[in-house]
Amino acid sequence: MTEPPAAGAASPADPNAECPYCRKPPALCVCEGVARIDNTVALLILQHPQEQDRELGTARLAALHFKRALVKIGLSWPSLTKILGRSTDPQRWAILYLGSVKAAAVLPDRDIVVVSKNGNAVDHQDSALREIEGIILLDGTWSQAKALWWRNAWMLKCKRVVLGPKRPSRYGRLRREPRSDGLSTIEAAAMLLARLEHKPEIETALHATFERLLARYRATRPASGGRRGR
Repeated sequence: MTEPPAAGAASPADPNAECPYCRKPPALCVCEGVARIDNTVALLILQHPQEQDRELGTARLAALHFKRALVKIGLSWPSLTKILGRSTDPQRWAILYLGSVKAAAVLPDRDIVVVSKNGNAVDHQDSALREIEGIILLDGTWSQAKALWWRNAWMLKCKRVVLGPKRPSRYGRLRREPRSDGLSTIEAAAMLLARLEHKPEIETALHATFERLLARYRATRPASGGRRGR
């Protein structure tokens, strides 16, 4: 990923330009002050090419926080190894699963649950989580994310994780989520990496960036109804 600008860096002079880091218009750019996190668990965000939410999307903001993070735009890739450019065992990576299973219904005492292809919690959850060396998030609307899932058969080799957040997405009315446990990409990344690395400060940092984005959006955009969600 490209390095974020240092605090105090100048914004583009052209009001119609976009930030080269987060790809947002200058009025919504919150890249300044983003501190890079030296993460052990890698983050890979696969974005559907028709994901058009330039203003409220959070994929690039999430990736900017981490030294080991990558955003790829496309519909399909032959393998995880091809995406990363190095030999990789997909069974040591986990993907945020899009199925109907909910963490609260499987293991209500856990924020992150590793599930089988049948939607059941796997045995030895702690060891299953410790084995994860990378997380994959699918970015786009729910239908776009599902298209990515079905177009990439290699994802079936990855572990599947589901989240049980204790509060709804910070998007609130700005973007409607089809499920009560639906989170933005940056919130999902924050929750997963903070728990897997046992570093609550990861969640604090990413949530602060997201809150700044939402505050700028509300201050610079007219009030509107909820947008479509993922």
